[in-house]
Order: sequence, then structure tokens, then C-alpha cells
Amino acid sequence: MTRNELVALIYQKKSFLCIGLDTDLEKIPQHLLKEDDPVFEFNKAIIDATADLTVAYKPNIAFYEAYGSKGWQSLEKTISYLKEKDVFTIADAKRGDIGNTSGRYAKAFLNTLDFDAITVAPYMGQDSVGPFLDIPGKWVVLLALTSNKGSDDFQMIKTENGKMVYEHVLQKSSEWGTPDNLMYVVGATKAEMLSSIREIIPDHFLLVPGVGAQGGSLEEVAKHGLNKDCGLLVNSSRGIIYAGKDEDFAEKARAEAIKLQQQMQDILEEAGIC
Repeated sequence: MTRNELVALIYQKKSFLCIGLDTDLEKIPQHLLKEDDPVFEFNKAIIDATADLTVAYKPNIAFYEAYGSKGWQSLEKTISYLKEKDVFTIADAKRGDIGNTSGRYAKAFLNTLDFDAITVAPYMGQDSVGPFLDIPGKWVVLLALTSNKGSDDFQMIKTENGKMVYEHVLQKSSEWGTPDNLMYVVGATKAEMLSSIREIIPDHFLLVPGVGAQGGSLEEVAKHGLNKDCGLLVNSSRGIIYAGKDEDFAEKARAEAIKLQQQMQDILEEAGIC
């Protein structure tokens, strides 16, 4: 999916919602466990209930790899089903290795599975990120400023010139790609820092996890992070997909997705974006 197509999708759905498909057999409704592939059946129900409200889905690959080959089959079926919908797809895989290994990861997720994008760790530098950027029509979502407790261990270290490590990551990596193929992960719990981030990368899309169960504020994210094209994909996982525990789980998920989509529509209209 191109940048223009993604922006058009945001305008069409009046939404910049991304739903994380972090599907855990220990948390899905018990009645699904009798199915041959309960993970896929859960995902399919969530997708059917929310696809008109969201512009992107983000399966976290760890939740599929944990179940071995069967989990991988569930992932393949899920991405195949998503390809039938008008949505942007992100493999939340957080890969990044020496060049030839990154090339294999890129082929696996962006060619074989045909995701639109993949999350990538920047720690090993340009030659580890480049192979993902070399695939036409695909995106890298680079980890920049995350919301986990340990993010301060490295990302917030001040260097000799007064800049923090995450600022160096943003500045340097923006030379590797363009706003047409490179996004960044910035946690919603760091929303107050989005204004300074926008000074470094005004045009790039930001994938913002942490709204909902992790306590991030959608209003604060939008206040500091919106750009002329919206420029945001705000992710909610547990707050939507596990809103219900019974047979009406998909309806409960839809209700939570509607709440976020309506807030997003108000934000977009107030900003004059759509």
C-alpha cells in the first residue's frame, strides 16, 4: 500500500485506528477452543467486526511463533484474510540483523506473507535496516521511542551534543528512507515528546501503541503528533480484542473500536484533515 493509498483510507474511514492482533489462547473466549484453528477463528471474528472502523491491523508475531508450526499457519490464514479487506497490514516482528539475515526476514514477511510493513529494530544500523527498505511498495516501521519501562535504559541517554539517543535514531535513519516507506514507533505514554519529534520528522507516519490498556491518551497523541496528512496510526490491542470474554466478544470489540473511531473522526474534522 502506498502512502497516498494509506492517506486516502484514513480520509475514507475517518479513522487512524490500528488494531493489534495479539491473540493468546489463554485469553480468547473458551467456546472457540473447540475449533480446529481457534486463533484464526478469533482473528476472523475481530476483523469482521471492526474492518470498517480501522485502517490497519498489526499481528504481533510472537503470539503466533509461540505455538510453533500451527501458530504460523494461523498467521498465514490471518494475513490472507486481511488481504481481502481494505486495510494496511503490519507484521510486528521487531527484526533487525546483519544484512543477509535481514534480507531473509524481509523476504519472509514482506514477500512470502505479503505484509505491507514490518517493525524493525535500529540498533545494528543502516545495513541491517536497508534490506527491508529495498522492497518496492513496502514499509519499515522503525522503533524510535517506546513506552516500555526499560526504554529509558538506552533511548533517553543524553549524548555529548545534548541530544538523546532516540533523537539520533530519528535523525540518522530518516536519511535511509523517505516518508513514503519509513514510519516510526513512538509510544503513546510519551505523547508530550511528539512535538519535538515532529521537528525532526515532520512528514513521516508514526505508529503509536499504548492507547487504551497501557493508559496513553488519544487526545494528547493527536495534539502533539498530527501532521497535514494525519500522519498517525494509533494502535489498541487488548483494550479492543479482549473487551469481551463470552460469545459476544466480537460485538464488544466493535463497541470499543467505535468509541476510538468516533474520537478520531472528531479529531480529524477539528483539524480540517477530513
